[in-house]
Amino acid sequence: MTASFLPLTIDAARRADAPEVLRNALLTDRAAAECWTVLLAGCDFAIKRGLDAQLRKLSEATAEHVGTRWWFADGSVHRKRVARAQENLVAAIAEGDGQEFALAFVGYDNAMAGAVVCAGIGKHRRPVEGSTA
Repeated sequence: MTASFLPLTIDAARRADAPEVLRNALLTDRAAAECWTVLLAGCDFAIKRGLDAQLRKLSEATAEHVGTRWWFADGSVHRKRVARAQENLVAAIAEGDGQEFALAFVGYDNAMAGAVVCAGIGKHRRPVEGSTA
């Protein structure tokens, strides 16, 4: 069994029936494992850049899945949280710090999964009878 860097995001994408998010989460997870190996070995910067690009693709797929309207309105807290987590992760990659990389990935995974789950809750929430919502 191999370790996953994005277990929460992968699970959330499966449960939300979000195939593009899932596909990009799996690709990002693979890129993270490669980058982790590179960080531990201290070589090949190209793989590090590949992970950065894949992180952007996953964020874009998530934004597409949750919808622009939600992402920039009700989901703006999640969008900002994902952006901060991604910045922390990119900084850890640039510094080549394995411990910071692992910690940053935990935060990123949590932020991405939270966005997918919370957007899904909003999509399936029904207004209470008699309310104006």
